[in-house]
Amino acid sequence: MTSYSVHQPPRRAAKAVALALVAGLGLSACEGAGNKETIGTVGGAVIGGVLGSKLGKGTGQLVAVGAGAVLGGLVGSSIGRSLDDVDKMKMHDTTQTALEKQPDNSTSSWVNPNTGHSGTVTPQQTYNTESGQPCREFTQTVTIGGKSEEAYGTACRQADGSWKIVS
Repeated sequence: MTSYSVHQPPRRAAKAVALALVAGLGLSACEGAGNKETIGTVGGAVIGGVLGSKLGKGTGQLVAVGAGAVLGGLVGSSIGRSLDDVDKMKMHDTTQTALEKQPDNSTSSWVNPNTGHSGTVTPQQTYNTESGQPCREFTQTVTIGGKSEEAYGTACRQADGSWKIVS
C-alpha cells in the first residue's frame, strides 16, 4: 500500500487524506480490477491511519490513527465512487508520463470528457537517493464536480521504469 508524508497542520488532515488517496489512485489505477468504492474505502482508511500516526504521541497518537483511519475510509469511499476506471487510467497515465518526461515545474493535464473530471500533475523537484534511485517531488490536482483539490507527494522510479509514491 502506498504511504504518504504530509506536512500540514492537523486541521487540514481530512483534506490531506482525500488528496493522498487521489494521488495514490493516480499511480496505482492500473494495478488491478476491483470495486472502486471498496478500493477507495480501504485505501483511504490505510492512508488516514498513516497520516494519523504522524500526529501526537502516546495515547493521543493512537486516537489520531483511529480517527484518521475512519475519516480516511469515509473520504476514500466517496472518492472511489466518484472516479471511474477511465478517470483512474487517465490520471495514472498522465502521472507516469509527467514524472518520467516532464521537466520540473511543467504541468501535464488530463480530462475525462465522459465524467467531466480532470486533473494536473506538476513535477516540482528531481533528485537521486543515496543509492542513485531517481525521485521526484510533485503536486497533483483533481477536479470532481467543479471542486479542485491539491496533493503533494514524492515518487521514485522503480526497476521496471514505473513510478511509485514513497511519501
